[in-house]
Amino acid sequence: MAKASGFFTPSLRTKIQPSIGVSRSKFCLSEGIFKRVVCSSGIESAGTHVSSSQSRIPKLVNKGCKLVGCGSAVPSLSVSNDDLAKIVDTSDEWISVRTGIRNRRVISGKENLRNLAVEAAKKALKMANVEPDDLDLILLCTSTPEDIFGDAPKVLILLDAYLNSNLFMLWQSCKVQRELGCTKSQLAHDITAACSGFVLGLFSASCYIKGGGFRNVLVIGADVMSRFVDWTDRGTCILFGDAAGAVVLQACDAEEDGLLSFDLHSDGEGARHLGAPINDNENGSVLEFPPNRPSYACIQMTGKEVFRFAVRCVPQSIESALEKAGLTASNIDWLLLHQANQRIIDAVATRLEFPPEKVISNLANYGNTSAASIPLALDEAVRSGKVKPGHTITAAGFGAGLTWGSAVIRWG
Repeated sequence: MAKASGFFTPSLRTKIQPSIGVSRSKFCLSEGIFKRVVCSSGIESAGTHVSSSQSRIPKLVNKGCKLVGCGSAVPSLSVSNDDLAKIVDTSDEWISVRTGIRNRRVISGKENLRNLAVEAAKKALKMANVEPDDLDLILLCTSTPEDIFGDAPKVLILLDAYLNSNLFMLWQSCKVQRELGCTKSQLAHDITAACSGFVLGLFSASCYIKGGGFRNVLVIGADVMSRFVDWTDRGTCILFGDAAGAVVLQACDAEEDGLLSFDLHSDGEGARHLGAPINDNENGSVLEFPPNRPSYACIQMTGKEVFRFAVRCVPQSIESALEKAGLTASNIDWLLLHQANQRIIDAVATRLEFPPEKVISNLANYGNTSAASIPLALDEAVRSGKVKPGHTITAAGFGAGLTWGSAVIRWG
């Protein structure tokens, strides 16, 4: 599975903390070692002429970036709490009181992650009035890809087929590129950070635009959690759903910058509380050859520990992001958290003194859709007229890893 790599490498042999603070066009490690970061998509090799349209020489660009389009997609099958009560020992009241969830969407038939991602991307591009050929980069934030080596490049090809209404090509997946004879070379890669993935995708897109000279970046958050749920475990199967959401980020003048600050963290010590590891008992002895084919376990979660982590760390991260942006909670129009549990959302909002009417939540209809939850909720809020151009939003993702991060963004 292709994972996001760091955009910077410390040249000093200094121990640093793994948290990252970012404010507007300045990127700073937590120890304050760096004030600026070079982000680049390629380097010209000696003796080889490469046109400016094919590569970008590493450089610092005094640019901003803004959100100009959004879209989302959900499967057609809706599974209610009453439906789940038929297969596990639970009830609508038990689930809704503890989580705030009443329904979730689950893939069926020919639906899959790529198709959801493409549909969300298509809507985002249409709103942004950006053609697929004008994209410089696609970032697919997912922990449930169709291909362990990553799905983003295939989404790029499927997107072209989708927008050209070639439905036959849509279902040919890996064969599409060859059959279309596609020669596009836009960079596309996956980011794996579970429920924090979309926030990390926004950060990465900001790096590419502000530091690498990219102009149009598509960030997709998509997960099909239903494939990794134990549908006999009422503690986890009630929580998750499938969905995709997407946004288009576009370069702009620094004074129009819409990605105001970030605060990002990880803590591997907490990984034992939430994950879907490889089944150790299927790996065989280290002396055996060839190794047995591995498989992943269903989602394993210690709910109480994840709850404690979220209500402790997320408000701190948001406060840090607001401080970097030079803002306070009173300056924020909307609080948009990863849609994991309504109790977590309410606890964080209460600690930060956000009134309920300024909190965006669609958890009741979709459950926890992992990396898709923030862009899905944002898209619904924008299209309903709740979020308007110029509104400032504090968004935060948190989950497996453990990872968590916050962003202060301006819509439009």
